Amino acid sequence: MNTLRTGILMAAMTALFIGVGYLIGGQSGMVIAFLFAVGTNFFAYWNADKIVLRMYGAREVDEAAAPMLMRTVRELAAKAGLPMPRVYIADNPQPNAFATGRNPEHAAVCATTGLLQRLNGEELAGVLAHELSHVKNRDTLVMTITATIAGAISMLANFAFFMGGRRNNPLGAIGVLLVVLLAPLAAALVQMAISRTREYEADHSGALLSGRPLWLASALQHISNDAQQIDNQEADTHPATAHMFIINPLHGGMAGLFSTHPPTEERIARLKAMAAELGENSPSHHGPWG
Repeated sequence: MNTLRTGILMAAMTALFIGVGYLIGGQSGMVIAFLFAVGTNFFAYWNADKIVLRMYGAREVDEAAAPMLMRTVRELAAKAGLPMPRVYIADNPQPNAFATGRNPEHAAVCATTGLLQRLNGEELAGVLAHELSHVKNRDTLVMTITATIAGAISMLANFAFFMGGRRNNPLGAIGVLLVVLLAPLAAALVQMAISRTREYEADHSGALLSGRPLWLASALQHISNDAQQIDNQEADTHPATAHMFIINPLHGGMAGLFSTHPPTEERIARLKAMAAELGENSPSHHGPWG
């Protein structure tokens, strides 16, 4: 059901993109937007992961640079039956993480320096299990393409300013106003719906992968608290990528009103219910991740 819903939402995102093209330039604009959407999706399929990692200045690490992080990812990937993904660290004080890549064979997992410094080893394992579940569920392709299309819709909305009033614009000034004001908002709402669907599923499958739902519940609480206090400048610059993170990296203003993530309290409550079913009492608390 989640897969069907995600497919419908992705189709809605593409249709919105084409509709924006129609409002800007009529039938010819719609055709151009459709071709651009196809090209954007094709480009995103092959390159979006590299672009997102570059946006956040992420550097690839190995066993020599991050032995404990690599070992945890390797163990969880083996348990999930996944190829070993590439592992990256982004120099960012906000604790957070995301996964990207077009399929499990070309996946990457990225943790911020803030995450490695602020979580203990078990909480980090819960986060990595969540991200690897995104990889296994093939959410990473959906999420990176969604980010690319959402960014393109915003770009078209800005472009509408320069196309307003031309004769090939079927709705004239009204059409321009609709595009500029409503198209980015609609894209954000679709993006939000896609992300929320996939986050709940990744929480559930990630908790099963680690075998300890409370590890992830504890991590979500800590990350959420810190993310409200610590800025993520790269995410502020590229808000269309916010839905890729385990916790919304943006805070305040419209970011809080149209969050791409489910309420953290609801996610934690579901994980605690899972823990009760599995007979898990409480997360143990070891020292911080080295």
